[in-house]
Amino acid sequence: MKVKAGVLTFPGSNCDHDLIEALREDFHVEVDLLWHTTAFEIKHDIYFVPGGFSYGDYLRTGALAAQSRSMESLREAAKQERPIIGICNGFQILCETKLLPGALIRNTNLQHICEWSPLQGDGDWKGVFPAGYSLPISHGEGNFICSESELDSIKQNGQALLRYTNNPNGATYDIAGVASKNKRVIGLMPHPERALREQPDAAVSRARYGKLFFEKIFALAAV
Repeated sequence: MKVKAGVLTFPGSNCDHDLIEALREDFHVEVDLLWHTTAFEIKHDIYFVPGGFSYGDYLRTGALAAQSRSMESLREAAKQERPIIGICNGFQILCETKLLPGALIRNTNLQHICEWSPLQGDGDWKGVFPAGYSLPISHGEGNFICSESELDSIKQNGQALLRYTNNPNGATYDIAGVASKNKRVIGLMPHPERALREQPDAAVSRARYGKLFFEKIFALAAV
């Protein structure tokens, strides 16, 4: 059965079409682009909230996008336990909607960081990824924070699915990606859609580590 995906988009999204191209060409997924002003029918197997600078990051990253009409439908999709994946700005938006715990704030060095970052699986994904696993990051507000009680819950429930092995932004517990308690909503700062092609300036790209991430994600859609 062919997977059907919905990709939400907002003013300022700039990774939506990169993600759509990756889903269609690399994984043969049927994709619909879902505009922020319109509610949508919950008919897709999986939903993605892509990276970018939604609404120009005004107020704070993801804050305005979280109030859009399309997010009402996404909350309903979450209630139905459809898999929802937020990448970079999408992660920030999912935190603002409270579909994920915590929040993303400025990197501790107060600079935009654009580099390949080594990662490891943790929680329910412990041991899933090989040694040296890396994905590219590109963000100024990737510093994950949460309350002590939220962090205790994250640890106890195995929700910290991806952690930095060389924390670039000051994130609490080295968190690069976190899941909801039922593991159906996942947010991450790295960009797996940018790790599907070999890049001449990055030897690590030859491993195409993004493929392994998406294969793990599509397994959720089959459940």
